[in-house]
Amino acid sequence: MKIVVCIKQVPDTKGGVQFNPDGTLNRAAMLAIMNPDDKAGLEAALRLKDQYGAEVTVVTMGLPKAEDVLREALAMGADKAILVTDRVLGGADTWATSQTIAAAIRNLEYDLIITGRQAIDGDTAQVGPQISEHLNIPVISYAQDIKIDGDYVIVQRQYEDRYHVLKAKIPCLITALSELNEPRYMTPGGIWDACDAEITTWGRADLKDLDDANIGLKGSPTKIAKASDKVRKGAGEKVTLDPDEAVAYLMSKFDEKHII
Repeated sequence: MKIVVCIKQVPDTKGGVQFNPDGTLNRAAMLAIMNPDDKAGLEAALRLKDQYGAEVTVVTMGLPKAEDVLREALAMGADKAILVTDRVLGGADTWATSQTIAAAIRNLEYDLIITGRQAIDGDTAQVGPQISEHLNIPVISYAQDIKIDGDYVIVQRQYEDRYHVLKAKIPCLITALSELNEPRYMTPGGIWDACDAEITTWGRADLKDLDDANIGLKGSPTKIAKASDKVRKGAGEKVTLDPDEAVAYLMSKFDEKHII
């Protein structure tokens, strides 16, 4: 079994975020981590590897420093790592990103593709399903459990207060929730090996069947109107009331906003 895991280096939002003049994130100026949902997807792939002897290849698109999350994935147990990086790919929205990653995956053999549900820097949950559409394979999103049954994958898909059990023929793409599992730590030996491991780097020239009109900032139909690091809250409404009046006031507000 060959599994491709798409991971993303995202800003560590605990340290704040910074923006470029065009509204895109200034990723080069921020501390970065592996996206949590993607790490859960990687752990799911590594557990399938433990079970079935699968080969796990991690793919990321980003700046050259995104190599850091690839080495982290290798230290956790991934077998191969591919960095897709090129200036012409910068500033991509979900449409351009999914087009580019799908083109990269076409260069690989795969039975299963696993992505995170969504990235903490965009929260769109669009890239995984879009990749499956470009590759013309089925997708099961919001996975909270994954099992393999011959040529099929069986997934528990989270749905409000319950879950669906879905079965799809391989090849298939799955988007994973961070709640899917508890990702393993890197091992000392894994870290040592990852430092010396060769990472394959692909640029625009390595991506076939990809239209230049669908890549990078120019190929992104989504345009950012305004961006800020924090949403400023107003002072709100302040009242001074005795307890009985306060209760009546709150109940009227709850009723007004259809909370009760």
